Amino acid sequence: MSSNVSSSKDDLITVTGAGGFIGGHLVADLRRQGYKRLRAVDIKPFDEWYQCSEDVENIVADLNLRENCYRAAEGASQIYNLAANMGGMGFIENNKALCMLSILINTQMLQAAQAHSVAKFFYSSSACVYNADMQRDVNNPGLREEDAYPAMPEDGYGWEKLFSERMCRHFREDFGLYARIARFHNVYGPHGTWDGGREKAPAAICRKVIEAKISGNHEITIWGNGQQTRSFMYIDDCLKGIQLIMNSDILEPINLGSSEMVSINQLVDIVEDIAGIKLKRSYDPKAPKGVNGRNSDNTFIKKRLGWEPSITLRAGLEKTYSWIYQEIQAHSGRAHVNA
Repeated sequence: MSSNVSSSKDDLITVTGAGGFIGGHLVADLRRQGYKRLRAVDIKPFDEWYQCSEDVENIVADLNLRENCYRAAEGASQIYNLAANMGGMGFIENNKALCMLSILINTQMLQAAQAHSVAKFFYSSSACVYNADMQRDVNNPGLREEDAYPAMPEDGYGWEKLFSERMCRHFREDFGLYARIARFHNVYGPHGTWDGGREKAPAAICRKVIEAKISGNHEITIWGNGQQTRSFMYIDDCLKGIQLIMNSDILEPINLGSSEMVSINQLVDIVEDIAGIKLKRSYDPKAPKGVNGRNSDNTFIKKRLGWEPSITLRAGLEKTYSWIYQEIQAHSGRAHVNA
């Protein structure tokens, strides 16, 4: 079902976190749809943005600061709030305070949206909000939206996301703000982090397999025992889901993820097959591995939107692998030039 709040291609749309992976793709997608007035905001300098378009109002600003949030929201008809301190499990487990400080961004962006009478507000939450007791079994049947309560989310990052969900709800109930919330489940694809510590499992595995192939050292280290399970959503499905949810009448937080569950070992199997290589595996039980089992139950989104993410993991990984391979070769070439 769709909302009754109309939007025009001439409306000003603000995307925060636009220098990041999902935000950069979202700006590019809105451009493709014909939106003429886009404001892209990120704390990173422009040369660190994954995608940057010249015909967009690009702003480098720290949204932990209240005045920058108000500047980002001024004149906007829609806000997609994707700005946050986040990364893969290695980053999340070792930067809990930094992750929780994203509450400053979300609080002040909501206040700014209310102050500037923004027509539509989208908040990107996470599957990390779900109760940890529901994720002890690697054969997780899928997390339903109601499984976030009683609350026991991922420490740090998950608590911040869950609290921000509640804040969106109360801004809607108390102030009439149009707010929509999606719980992202492991989004991956090209033009995202693939090294440095903030990358997520698909990009990390692609990088490790590519490096093993190029170096001739056919070994790979896997975090945990490799039996932990996840689902991974390709970026194109994520973009479609964001738009459908933003323009729906769904008031409660909703899963946005694939229901194609795989173990980390199976994820490695697929990437090895794409690379045409088999690697000797070693396991690091002391490395951050997150919960044992996490998968998206898509019953609710199929019922409400008649749609769910459907791009297969194999198809998405082929594109992601190819892009990371090109990036590694480009970086290697620059390293040789600079040597």
